[in-house]
Amino acid sequence: MTDIVIVGAGMAGLICAQQLTQAGYSVLVVEKSRGLGGRLATRRLYGTWADHGACYLKPQGELFGNLVQLLCDRQILEVWKNPHQPDSAPRYIAPQGMNAIAKFLSAGLQIQLNQRVTAIHPTPENSWCLTLESNAQFTAKALILAIPAPQALTLLAPLGEAILGREFIDNLSSVEFHPSISAIAGYPATSQPLPDWTDRKFTDHPVLGWIGLDSSKRPHPQQPVFVLQSSAKFAQQHLETPDLEPVAKDILQQAARSLALPWLETPDWMQVHRWRYAFPSSPWTNPVLSASSTIPLVCCGDWCGGYLAEDAMISGLAASEEINHSLRQLPVPNMNVLKLFSE
Repeated sequence: MTDIVIVGAGMAGLICAQQLTQAGYSVLVVEKSRGLGGRLATRRLYGTWADHGACYLKPQGELFGNLVQLLCDRQILEVWKNPHQPDSAPRYIAPQGMNAIAKFLSAGLQIQLNQRVTAIHPTPENSWCLTLESNAQFTAKALILAIPAPQALTLLAPLGEAILGREFIDNLSSVEFHPSISAIAGYPATSQPLPDWTDRKFTDHPVLGWIGLDSSKRPHPQQPVFVLQSSAKFAQQHLETPDLEPVAKDILQQAARSLALPWLETPDWMQVHRWRYAFPSSPWTNPVLSASSTIPLVCCGDWCGGYLAEDAMISGLAASEEINHSLRQLPVPNMNVLKLFSE
């Protein structure tokens, strides 16, 4: 038995876990993937690494700005300079990869990776029991699902309205996502002259959504590396395609034509990733979504109140407040992320 289990080790889950751990609760974070971060995703490959999820942070509010400044002070983030817009609002990147943010946020937490939750049910002792793919089980006095709403719905729907409440299930069901396909491509160091831009965004393009020169984020890059993100419409068309390599080649071909860079079609190497839940198209309107169950249960994530990493952080903080209110109401760090990492 632990006080709180959090499913999902992205920004929302890690921030929430830090708040509740600092308050004095026993907290276990369970993550189905091999690594931390969710969409703060970095893939290591061919002697380098590339961000194929969230590619930069652009803080808007003071709270997230404080976290970004802290990460800059710890030399985890730095400004990604845009030569064409030197006076624009700064964008922040992680030279060691965006998942370095998640690694920093995970310090001191109890986390189990490669653990997929397959079932959730209440116990006679008024707690939640989580069953894993390995048939292991955990019990907790409170549960937080910091995962995309459709994944949360798959786990929670079997509990039914009698336990969770009809309004909660309807609200969870209303959240929808756009998919995306990310292609990572590396090129010879002797390629044609590189463009003078760091990234380009495409509006209303049938295939392309964004392209970034990912290697421009890295210290002493050995070769040019680009990350390309598809449009939502194109990703939807190929969401169930078993072999994504031809799909990625199509993305590169479209970029080569649109940007007049024909050599983009012929990379040294290429990898592709499918994001089924990339961007909330119909997010929940509030920072958290709470069930009406007698045992505390809260959902949070970037789909609560927005779609950015900043929204995920705010949602994680709000979820910690909600759960704390439902349990022992211990003193928490007053939604001040700087206090979490002051030592």
